[in-house]
Amino acid sequence: MSDTAVLSIPEILPLFPLDDMVAFPYMLFPLFLKEEDLAPFEDAVRYQNFVALFRRREGQKSMQLSAFCETGTVCKINQFIKLPEGGAKLTFEGVARVRMEEILQETPYFLVRVEPVREFAEKSIVSEALMQSLNALLKIAISYGRPLPDDVMKMIDYIDNPARFSDLVALYVTLAPDELQGLLDTVDPIERLKKVYIYLTNEVQRLQIRGEVQAEVTKRVGKTQKEYILREQMKHIQEELGEDDSRIAEMMDLRKKVAAAGMPKEVKTLTDKELQRLEKINPASPEYTVSRTYLDYLVGMPWQVATVDNKDISQAEQVLNEDHYDLEKVKERILEYLAVRSLKDTMKGPILCFVGPPGVGKTSLGKSIARALGRKFIRLSLGGMRDEAEIRGHRRTYIGALPGRIIREIFRCGANNPVFMLDEVDKIGLDFRGDPASALLEVLDPEQNFSFSDHYLDVPFDLSRVMFITTANVIDTVPAPLRDRMEVLNLSGYTEEEKEKIAFRFLIPRELEENGLSAAPLEFEVEAVYRIIRDYTREAGVRNLQRNIASVCRKVAKEITGNKPPRDLITSRVVEEFLGPRKYFNEVASEKNRVGVVTGLAWTEAGGDIIFIEATRMPGRRELILTGSLGEVMRESARAALSFVRAHCAEWDIPGDIFRTIDIHIHVPAGSIPKDGPSAGITMVAALISLLTNRPALRDVAMTGEISLSGRVLAIGGLKEKILAARRAGVKKIVVPVRNEVDMADISAAVKGEVEIVFVEDVREALSHILEEI
Repeated sequence: MSDTAVLSIPEILPLFPLDDMVAFPYMLFPLFLKEEDLAPFEDAVRYQNFVALFRRREGQKSMQLSAFCETGTVCKINQFIKLPEGGAKLTFEGVARVRMEEILQETPYFLVRVEPVREFAEKSIVSEALMQSLNALLKIAISYGRPLPDDVMKMIDYIDNPARFSDLVALYVTLAPDELQGLLDTVDPIERLKKVYIYLTNEVQRLQIRGEVQAEVTKRVGKTQKEYILREQMKHIQEELGEDDSRIAEMMDLRKKVAAAGMPKEVKTLTDKELQRLEKINPASPEYTVSRTYLDYLVGMPWQVATVDNKDISQAEQVLNEDHYDLEKVKERILEYLAVRSLKDTMKGPILCFVGPPGVGKTSLGKSIARALGRKFIRLSLGGMRDEAEIRGHRRTYIGALPGRIIREIFRCGANNPVFMLDEVDKIGLDFRGDPASALLEVLDPEQNFSFSDHYLDVPFDLSRVMFITTANVIDTVPAPLRDRMEVLNLSGYTEEEKEKIAFRFLIPRELEENGLSAAPLEFEVEAVYRIIRDYTREAGVRNLQRNIASVCRKVAKEITGNKPPRDLITSRVVEEFLGPRKYFNEVASEKNRVGVVTGLAWTEAGGDIIFIEATRMPGRRELILTGSLGEVMRESARAALSFVRAHCAEWDIPGDIFRTIDIHIHVPAGSIPKDGPSAGITMVAALISLLTNRPALRDVAMTGEISLSGRVLAIGGLKEKILAARRAGVKKIVVPVRNEVDMADISAAVKGEVEIVFVEDVREALSHILEEI
């Protein structure tokens, strides 16, 4: 007899309809029910937690007896969980087949009388044979990819009850609800086994067909790969036969370029390997473009291509003089290089660094040098550069990788010996992406750059024939190792006479051409040019001078197009008419001598300038107040100056106890502009002694120099720029350290004739020139 014979199932049970599934004995399954469907299950405890699940016939929605299938399943509620969002989750376990006899109650939920279906479980030869066959079919289905939990397969191996075996196998066969209901309605286990066998056989056949289809697809994919290999072999045969093919022609063209590129042996070996690799890559692959771009750079680099240097020194000198006025030291250095180049065919290119204020012609001088040598010119601005990859390039593993700017620019110019200008080398940045200044160490080192290795090319390239020229406004901000690799040439600011000559030789003809006035007989008076220089510009270079000349030319062009009588001469009066009121005044001549106010000299990135250092005192307790946006070095100079004055106050009849009752305030006007450096030390001493002795300081006397605590005046830098700034401001006498006397060779005779320059070794000598006699 079946196991159901010993189960005690209530005769009357709650009814719950199923529409899209069939419940089998021994089946564990969950149901998620809405709140309105929970009534029969909430009272199920009165019926030993049993409930009758019957499937409604296809298309039926009523709850009449005829709407349900003949056989259903009594299930036990194993779990009842209320859900927070409403409804509940119930877990059922199928127990036995039952038939519905009649409906006893409809509200609040349906109650029905059921009758258990008796099943015979006697084993026989037929049942054992069917069970073995089903077991084998299941294993075949699993081999074809039919999913079946391992624990279910083990359970099937140990079940010897035909009825239970057939029900369990039926659960894991893909069947429609009507077919599953047919198995539930079949009471005889042998008949059920036969039906399950037929269904499982059909499924195995479907799985087998699907496997064959997949095998065919795999075979076709393999065939495609085989065709690709054969196609590649065919291309090789066509190449041997000389038959034309676009890709073959492309590869042959690349091979010709590689042979003609003149690469070094190790580079040629690497290029040949990359070319062989390219031939094997499918053109549709992204890797093909990467490899092809890399090969284009390798074959396009000027490994042996160079321009022929112009070794005619006189012609080169003529070209340099045509483009630039003065700058004798730089021109002399270029001519020296040409002289050595004419005596020796192979030599390393010089690494020059032009240092000077803006507008003195550093960048344009690089172009002139390239023209004088007959070389190609490259300019690369380093200002604000923060990424090391800009110099060394990216590795090819990155998407969109490119060589660095050095290799890229040489690739574009097509010669391995250009004049390469690295502009604004003092303004290179530094962040998490690396230090470009450190990457330049190899580029600008003649002992290393013969084998410069870019990350992208990954092969050495010879940069030793390149003439590198760097420019900077301030050399102090350039890292010391980089500064050590360069030959520094200082380009000082221009005097007024030099600016006047530059204006007539270069600026005025250029602006007349630029503004369409080359055919007009327009001339500038010398006094008009000096008026622009003195009243409308205040610079070391000539950039603003050029802008003002251009402004005058544009206004003349406007008058011509406005049908006004054309001007043929630009005078000082016309300059004021066109440019408006003067912008700069003689700062020294417009002031009078004052106590505690001394004229000093400073050097900035834009050239020289004058500064006024003011000192005052007030009742207090020995405090030294420093204002004017002073840097740490300048603050130390102020403290050193005060210490010197206090230590030697008796020499100037200053009471020694006065410092106990006063505060001293030193101020440098233009407080929004940062100031630093030691060269104002002597000026601060003069301001303090003028204040404490009540002796006015001469405004037309300027001074510069660092002081020591013993009163010695130490050497300073930027003397020429400072002297030129003093001359522009109307200073008549300049006090400078005696150790800077060697720098006077750079000062023109015209400047020396207008400004008296006094050399001092001790601060006491300097004070005799700056303070009024009492």
